[in-house]
Amino acid sequence: MTDTPDIIYTKVDEAPELARASLEPIIRAFAGKAGISVETRDISVAGRILALFPDYLTEEQRVSDDLAWLGELVKTPSANVIKLPNISASMPQLTAAIKELQAKGYAIPDYPYEPKTDAEKEARARYDAVKGSAVNPVLREGNSDRRAAKPVKQYAMANPHRMGDWSKDSKTRVASMDGNDFFANEKSATITAAQAGGAKIVFTAENGSETVLKSGLKYLEGEVVDATFMSAKALEAFIRKEIAAVEPGVLFSVHLKATMMKVSDPILFGHFVKVYLEDFIAKHGAELKAMGWNPNSGLGDLESKIKGNAALEADYKAVMDAQPPMYMVNSDKGITNLHVPSDVIIDASMPALIRAGGKGWGPDGKEADTVCCIPDNCYAGVYDETIEYFKEHGKLDVTTCGSVSNVGLMAQKAEEYGSHPTTFEIAAKGKVEIVLDSGEVLHSHAVEAGDIWRSSTAKKAPILDWIALGVARYKATGSAAFWLDANRAHDAELIKYVEPALKEAGVEIPIMAPREATRFTLETMVKGQDCVTITGNVLRDYLTDLFPILELGTSAKMLSIVKLMQGGGMFETGAGGTAPKHVQQVLEESHLRWDSLGEFCALGESFSFLSESKGNAAGAIMGKAIDVATQKVLDNDDSPKGRVGQNDNRTSHYHFARYWAEAVAAQTEDKALAEAFAPIAKALAETEEKILAEIHAAEGSPADLGGYYLPDEAKVASVMRPSATLNGIIG
Repeated sequence: MTDTPDIIYTKVDEAPELARASLEPIIRAFAGKAGISVETRDISVAGRILALFPDYLTEEQRVSDDLAWLGELVKTPSANVIKLPNISASMPQLTAAIKELQAKGYAIPDYPYEPKTDAEKEARARYDAVKGSAVNPVLREGNSDRRAAKPVKQYAMANPHRMGDWSKDSKTRVASMDGNDFFANEKSATITAAQAGGAKIVFTAENGSETVLKSGLKYLEGEVVDATFMSAKALEAFIRKEIAAVEPGVLFSVHLKATMMKVSDPILFGHFVKVYLEDFIAKHGAELKAMGWNPNSGLGDLESKIKGNAALEADYKAVMDAQPPMYMVNSDKGITNLHVPSDVIIDASMPALIRAGGKGWGPDGKEADTVCCIPDNCYAGVYDETIEYFKEHGKLDVTTCGSVSNVGLMAQKAEEYGSHPTTFEIAAKGKVEIVLDSGEVLHSHAVEAGDIWRSSTAKKAPILDWIALGVARYKATGSAAFWLDANRAHDAELIKYVEPALKEAGVEIPIMAPREATRFTLETMVKGQDCVTITGNVLRDYLTDLFPILELGTSAKMLSIVKLMQGGGMFETGAGGTAPKHVQQVLEESHLRWDSLGEFCALGESFSFLSESKGNAAGAIMGKAIDVATQKVLDNDDSPKGRVGQNDNRTSHYHFARYWAEAVAAQTEDKALAEAFAPIAKALAETEEKILAEIHAAEGSPADLGGYYLPDEAKVASVMRPSATLNGIIG
């Protein structure tokens, strides 16, 4: 790659994308004055779709495949990428994006749910490459170091967010399967030199016929290869049992991740829908199928399809009324936990419920204790132990607690998040095997129709890099634990790497099963001490929401550094789980409450990394100034608030720009840089009242963005850059 920009800033979706339209012009202008180049690459859902269908588009409509380009960049030492949260598209999101693009004149095909022709099969394969965690596995060529920046932690302790009170007799609990889940059925092996090479996944039916589910697999020596399945029968029996066991006044809920786990979890979600509506489906199944309804798409799609059919609506209401009340995504709008698979994402929904004292919102608009169904036992114990801890000890004191950071194994599609191409819903009774090119059967499972089988891997080099990063963060922090369960097949293989590596490093870091590690971490932070959680990929995702939401009130303000294995750096900017709600408010009243603090933190790290990796002295100055500006935004309470007339995302960007310019102008290391920024700082300070008035004048009425997945750039700029005065100063 030649002529690579100094910094790449990603174009994404929803609220972070609206925020980018306001913040990035400031970043480009300021960086340009320091001789630093900043460019944008598009990893939005719409951008990813259009990049994969050039043959359906006109020459003017075609776009570059920026995700593929970035995928190559992150394998080089020159990579310096600031990655904002993107949509991990669920089926409803993907189909909505397709419809919007078609309406805008892009002649892309419909999503083929049941492809018959070769063209339909190819189109589905392209679309499936967009779904779920399509972006992260491509970009994450390194392991994760995620923690709260010091200014953020200090602000949270001085300005504690609201925490719900816990009662010892709370009926909130986590419910999981008692066996035959992914945890119980997992098998794992580390590939030897003799086993390295090609492999395939084969299904053999009871009559002996074979179907190759996946060919062309390649395993490296030292790679940990897992295989497991969840029994559909056992899952549905578990769901029925838990629905029947819900006590009066308690809500029923399910917590999955149908976005990242784009193959398995929508199927699990569909089973919950089927069981919850079992009587309704038994009566109207043929009619519903004729309507094209799939339980995996949720209650929202069902309600839209039966709208106006009085008989179906009456039967649906009767069945819903007969079931336990459901945990709601939005009580006011009647959006339930089972409406859309992407609406309730476990790593956001469970911490929010725990922070609220174990309370969820019910259909009556009131808070209540909740049964939280997390079917698989791989990670459910983390949430169960957290709930039990707070029942025993009461809510967390955020003014005194220590900070919990994470080192996560995620490089090169590690673990379950890399399992999408090797996850299958089994069609009939038989067995699924991983067969090496030598003919050796690495793993074998007896399965039945409807079971969900999956395989995933973790390569040796990322594992060793992860351990080394964990040791380094332990030495810097003083307390840590590896979250590995010796009784889980996959974890047992990782422990074979961890134990000798710790011995060689001369450090003693405890290795604990997730449940025990959860209590250890909570006890450590309650003492006011910091603690590092060293985990696999899924737990990295879960814990970097759980602890920040408890500590800081949000996970969007976390600093996420990906130390790329080839020497580059990627800086992620927090979570986007609430982004759809933020966009809705913009559409209704042109007020964006998205907080760009995560972007500020990532930006500072990116400039500092530029200084370290390329010897760019200006990068160091700009990075230090960003840290000063970020602290001032917090200290002066310039962060966005929820109501029209209060600070919003755009006003926070004005304050950030002013403080950034003032800090660069005040430094003495580079006189020319100080002189370049002095008039900008002066102008921003002198016109503050006018700039803020221009921004607030744009609020209070609906905003036209010209689209959701592919908004009109000019319209977005009009909404997000309403101050002519600020625009004139920045340029």
